[in-house]
Amino acid sequence: MNLPNKLSLLRVALIPVMVALMLPQTLVCDLLAAAVFAVAALTDYFDGHIARSRHLITDFGKFIDPVADKLLNLSAMMMLVQRGTLPGWVVVLILARELAVDGLRMVAVGQGRVIAAGKLGKIKTASQMVMLLFVLITHQPALTAPAWDVVSATVLGAPWMRWISTALTLWVAAITLWSGIDYFVRNKDCIKDM
Repeated sequence: MNLPNKLSLLRVALIPVMVALMLPQTLVCDLLAAAVFAVAALTDYFDGHIARSRHLITDFGKFIDPVADKLLNLSAMMMLVQRGTLPGWVVVLILARELAVDGLRMVAVGQGRVIAAGKLGKIKTASQMVMLLFVLITHQPALTAPAWDVVSATVLGAPWMRWISTALTLWVAAITLWSGIDYFVRNKDCIKDM
């Protein structure tokens, strides 16, 4: 197994660690969960970069990389929805898009075609990761404790941080929808041939 594929599998292996750290909902655990998420997100960049630059692209890598991204992002999103810090409709939209695009890819495979990830899909994944990391860091229930009042009021709990969080969430919803529509428009011949 080559290095890019190992990095993708590492991303998958870090998911239960991140989820376990999010369960206690303490400041330290939440910040550690954010750090684990950041490391996992960085493996997405490095596995692709290494695979392309060293000509290590494999069929397994083409499969596991997007699966690892979806598992990582959706796991973090579900934990944040459970906490009430991310609206559930965003996760439903993202999940619906992923299922629709994966369904289109399966139709294409049945027709002997391969639908590669598009630029918008990559922007969507990166946007999701940035939004999730931001929300993980800034939505800290533990920061309401008296010892953290100054930090909470001046930085992490400031209203403008919530506005940024909302803007990032809306951007992710928009780019998710846009990239899904783009996949179907660019590959409409697959649907015609059904």
